[in-house]
Order: sequence, then C-alpha cells, then structure tokens
Amino acid sequence: MKRKVTISIMWLVVAWGFASISFAEDTFTLRFAHQNPDSAISSTQAVVPWFEQVEKATKGKVKTQIFWSQTLAKGKDNWEATKNGIADIAWCFHGYWPNMTPLADVISLPAMPFTTAEQGSEALWKLYEKHPEIQKEFADNKVLLLYTSPPYSLITRDKEVKTLEDLKGLKIRMTGGPPTDMITALGAVPLLQPMPEMFLNLQKGVVDGMGAPWEAIHGFRFYEVVKYYIEVPFPAVYFSISMNKAKWASLPKDIQDAIMSVGGLEGSKFWGRNFFDSAKKAAIDKAKESNIDIMPTELSPAERQRWLEIGGKPIWEQWVKKMEKDGRPEARNILNSALEILGSKK
Repeated sequence: MKRKVTISIMWLVVAWGFASISFAEDTFTLRFAHQNPDSAISSTQAVVPWFEQVEKATKGKVKTQIFWSQTLAKGKDNWEATKNGIADIAWCFHGYWPNMTPLADVISLPAMPFTTAEQGSEALWKLYEKHPEIQKEFADNKVLLLYTSPPYSLITRDKEVKTLEDLKGLKIRMTGGPPTDMITALGAVPLLQPMPEMFLNLQKGVVDGMGAPWEAIHGFRFYEVVKYYIEVPFPAVYFSISMNKAKWASLPKDIQDAIMSVGGLEGSKFWGRNFFDSAKKAAIDKAKESNIDIMPTELSPAERQRWLEIGGKPIWEQWVKKMEKDGRPEARNILNSALEILGSKK
C-alpha cells in the first residue's frame, strides 16, 4: 500500500512538472530595445500602454522586458540588433539609415500635407500595405507597425530664425534623406547626429539648432539649452516597431494574430497619437516647472511660402528623379499614393 502511494505521488510530481513546462512554453517574454528613457512622455503614454495592450490581447501569454535608454542596443543599432536576435523587438528610427528604406522616405518629404503624427502614421501604414516595393525595404525584420512624427519644429540656441536669411549658414541637426536635402536647399548646414547626443551638442554650441518634435523637447529637456522655437514646413520622420523574424515565426499563430490586432493600422495611429501629438502641451508645462517659458512662433504667411517654394515641393521632384535614377521607377506612383491618402493633390 505504501509503495502504491509513493508511486502515485511520483506520478503527480511528474505530471505537475509537465504541466509547468507546458505553461512555460505558452508564455513568452520578449526583450524590447528602446532609445529613450523611461521618464519620457512617449514612454509613459505610448511604449508602456502599447505593450500592456499586447499583454491583454494575448491574454497574458506575451510579456515584455523593456530595456530603456539604449541599455540593450544603441538606438542607431536597433535594426541590426533586431535582425541578429540581440533584441526580440525594437524601436527603430529610420532616419538613422537614410539609404535603407528610401521609398518609405516619401512620408519624410518636406511640406507633406499633414499636421499630426496620427495622420502621418495612418498614411505610412496604408502605403506599406499597398506597395510591395515598400514592404521589401523592411523585409529583414517583421514590422508590427509604422508611425511618424508631426512635421518638426525648428529650435535654436542663440539666434532667432524668422526668415531664410536668418537660417543661412546655421549648423542644424536633421535626419538623413529628404530632410537633409531640404535644409541644404534652405541654406543651412545639415548635421547627422543621434538624438541622445544633442543636449550636450546644443549646450556646447557644436550645433546652432535642430529640427525637433515636441516629444524630444520634453524627453531630452532641450528647453534647458535652446531659446527659440518656431513652426516651419519641416519634414516629419518615421519609425517602426519591428520584431526579429525567427522570434516571430516561433510564436503560435493565435499569438501572432493577437499582437497584430493591436499593431498594423490601429497600432500605428496609437503610437503616432500617443508618442507625439500629446507632447507639445506637456513640454511647455514641464519647462514652466523649471521657470522656463516656451513661446513658439510661426513664420509669416509670405515667408512660409518662400520656404515651400525653395525647400518644399522642389524636393519632391528631386526625390522622384533620384529614386528613378537608382532603379526605383515606382517612386512617382508612391508619391501620388501618399498625396491621395492624405487627401491632397500635387
């Protein structure tokens, strides 16, 4: 009798072990590489809430370990870190790699007809879905969503910019591709530098100013080292939340579907809206806590038109011709698609 009880207990232990293994196999912890600190408004309003959506959509089967402030991989290395499996998922800023997704750069053309990040994000995802040529550019990783900033503001350290003449010769940090082409056409000197380095570079006068979204002004405390803020027809920039393809393939189909239920179009709009669109007021309020008053200005209508004529639409044509020369004849069709999605005509 004692032997039967012992055997029964052994089988219970074995069964419990198998159950534990099965439970473990049904639960996935994904490592997410992010450039920004956990205190950034984008982190509290976009990153954390979205991964909470993922956990809820997967009924708790997917959990995320977030590595903030470049502690898993440098921001400029996130795409390769994801491709190579260092990160399972990463925040990828495509301005770091100007020749990697050149057709997607259409959304970064200056003076594109959108004013919010949610609008730009919706357009970019729809372009991605519609054009296989754009999908091919992102093929090394699994794209969960794409999102954009709103058009950048111009912030400067010492010199207030009201006209093109004021801008001429200033060293301005911009991202690669069309944004660099625009700032060159406008007469400034473009510099490509990682966002986390910009506080010190502005403080030391290495650069005179930069194109920046309000999210970065808030998160990186640029209000401590710049004096002037002006809304100009600058380009937006774009991002992906991308996943290692092997890791994605290892997930059960129901888990993949659950993740994409909060990714894709709705996820893209969520990130645009929550990462960027809510940040302007938050940045102004945060600066006030340090007794710093931010007073954004705008170009006069006549001056804005000058910027558009010199550094706006001509860059569209320049971009199309460059893409066609590089063997991408679909560029004009993609530009027309973007304008159609955004409800505008060329």
